[in-house]
Amino acid sequence: MAEERILIVDDEPYARSAIAAILEKEGYRLGVAFNSSDGIARLEKDSPYDLILADIVLNGSDGMGMIEKMRATAPDTPLILMTAVRDLNAAIAAMRLGVSDYLLKPLELEQLLDTVNRAMERRRAARQSVIDKQNLEELVTARTDLLRAAIADLEQAYDITLEALGDALDLKDAETEGHSRRVTAYTIALARAMGLKGEEIRVVSRGAFLHDIGKMAIPDAILLKPGKLDRQEQLMMREHCVRGYRILKKIPFLQDAAEIVYSHQEHFDGSGYPRGLKGEAIVLGARIFAVADALDAITSDRPYRRANTFEAARREILRCSGTQFDPEVVKVYDNLPDKLWEDLQNEIRHHARVASLSAK
Repeated sequence: MAEERILIVDDEPYARSAIAAILEKEGYRLGVAFNSSDGIARLEKDSPYDLILADIVLNGSDGMGMIEKMRATAPDTPLILMTAVRDLNAAIAAMRLGVSDYLLKPLELEQLLDTVNRAMERRRAARQSVIDKQNLEELVTARTDLLRAAIADLEQAYDITLEALGDALDLKDAETEGHSRRVTAYTIALARAMGLKGEEIRVVSRGAFLHDIGKMAIPDAILLKPGKLDRQEQLMMREHCVRGYRILKKIPFLQDAAEIVYSHQEHFDGSGYPRGLKGEAIVLGARIFAVADALDAITSDRPYRRANTFEAARREILRCSGTQFDPEVVKVYDNLPDKLWEDLQNEIRHHARVASLSAK
């Protein structure tokens, strides 16, 4: 209470002194103004007051005009009016202007203290409410930041684990060593060129990197067979799309990526597998991946052939637009220079060499 300040505005010296004596005894700090203009000046120049006690009828002044000026100068400070005039219309008009309470003169000590203390209690409650709201907002912000950081850390841990799985698959299938990293880089570049952002990019990148994860469930006798697969073995190999989907769909944050894994061997014209999906029934991430996958397959060495050029890959991808590939994705791909893919390929190759040397 020692810090709570009340401004008394009254043109009657005796009334001012009596009110000041009562409130000082209660422990309030006081400011005193002798008329309306003095009161406005005190509100403008002094440090903020917690309450204003003002006589509505002041010599040579307009009471309602004074109220309007005081509310404009100190809009958040409660204003209690004191008057000897028993005018209901004036009281109603004052309340409409934002007056907190209304006291009739001559003032009764108990009524004055009750009114002032009640106004102060409301003031304290309002201030505490603001503080509590700010504290709550700060707490929510802090917890939200912590939650976001925890989720980011968790996703990073997941992605590191997934990266290890992809690397393990590349080691198992030496024919496509480095394929997962290259095709992921190509897919991300294409997805960005198509306008995908944020979470969409993350989903596409995870789907691309893990597209062959189902091969972990394919017997080595088939996966590592040096010669051509027979019909039954081909059917078994095609199971990797479904098996990869079943592995990933159980993981909540990979459910969208699982759809890309499920559909990455579908063709735009419906001739692909495992479900024979056609056109936009194939998720966009899988349609983007299909072009990136073909690009890497054509430009990478295989045991049975040497890598072809990116120029040759472009010709083949354009030839298969509308059949194997989504024409819209091919159009975006065709607007990107071959040097982009060459740079990505070289960058991944460089990192692979560095990692290999570090492991020795």
